[in-house]
Amino acid sequence: MGGACGPSGWLSGIDAARGLALIGLISMQILSEYVDATQESTWSHLFSSGDAVALFALLAGVGLALSSGGRFPHTGRWLAADRVGVAVRAVLIAVVGLGAGLLLPADAAADNLLIYYAVFLLLVIPFLHLSATALFVCAAVSWIVGPLLMQGMAEILPAYSPSNPAFADGVGEPAGMVPHLLLTGTNLTLPYMTCLLVGLGLGRVHLRDTGIQGRLLTVGAGLVIFAQTTSAFVSYAFGGYDRSLTTGGMGENELAEVLVRGPGSLPTDPAWWLAITTPHTNPLWEIVASLGVGLLVLGSFLLVSQQFGAWLLPLSAMGSMTLTLYTAHLVALSFQTPYDQPYLWYVIHLVVAALLAVAWQRALGQGPLERVLSTSVETTRRTVLHCPQRPHWIHRM
Repeated sequence: MGGACGPSGWLSGIDAARGLALIGLISMQILSEYVDATQESTWSHLFSSGDAVALFALLAGVGLALSSGGRFPHTGRWLAADRVGVAVRAVLIAVVGLGAGLLLPADAAADNLLIYYAVFLLLVIPFLHLSATALFVCAAVSWIVGPLLMQGMAEILPAYSPSNPAFADGVGEPAGMVPHLLLTGTNLTLPYMTCLLVGLGLGRVHLRDTGIQGRLLTVGAGLVIFAQTTSAFVSYAFGGYDRSLTTGGMGENELAEVLVRGPGSLPTDPAWWLAITTPHTNPLWEIVASLGVGLLVLGSFLLVSQQFGAWLLPLSAMGSMTLTLYTAHLVALSFQTPYDQPYLWYVIHLVVAALLAVAWQRALGQGPLERVLSTSVETTRRTVLHCPQRPHWIHRM
């Protein structure tokens, strides 16, 4: 993963960005969302909630694109092999996620992203053959359709109570589990498909080019500014804020708190709620803002990795084995130890993860779960292709 020459030079930037997303996911599940004394949102909630998941989805799309042809999408048998391989990967990750869900207590303050990630992989299979332009168009459609479905179907979808789906939920409550994963859960797959499709499109362009990396920074900053400005304009210039006070049954203090922490589930009336940028609510402009942050992170790490890749080693090593580290993180949370000393436990998680990732990568290369996945996927792909094994070192999780 280190070296400026060869594929690992620029890929270390992608891995480092994925490592940062992992840190954000860990902070979301260990650190508190608000300060007990003042009831104000903590820095971890403001800076990582929602953005970490969006970044992870964006990078998942990039990895899928690179492993399915990069700038020249596979066709024919190669495309069929890619699709079957992604399906196998999704099933295996779902098994790992559901298994981890068995360990987590029902009241655990952790959201199992692995189940949602498996659904991401299944949903993206029909898009693997598309060009960058077509993928960006599909991302724009998904950006509009996802939040509209989420808000429009909120009152007719079946309720789903468990926060972390497990094997029993898939067998006993499939009708509740599917909409929970797509539209009503914590890390909704349909709204975040926008980030996934954008990442898939980015993987179809020449990401090694520093000019494109610079454009990622410009576009990312522009999206964040545009989303925040548009949200504020729609909220106040068009009376959205006042309508929420009159129709939502909230006072000014309660509404102000909801606009920082999120309403839990997106209200269906008025439609103004689609314009807010509150983390983890996934309306129109929150998705744009989170996507902009993801582009800023990806562009920054791609640029930095060209000259300072060695300095990114802890992050890139963590990013190269996110499935293993995230699964270990969920197992550790099953002991419910972080809630007494959250910041200490958070630091311990990060230090152990970084040290383990660097040591494992130097000694053995791929992480243990990543090796199982890549071996299974490559065996499946070779079965479809009936040809010798090809290098498959890009997709990390």
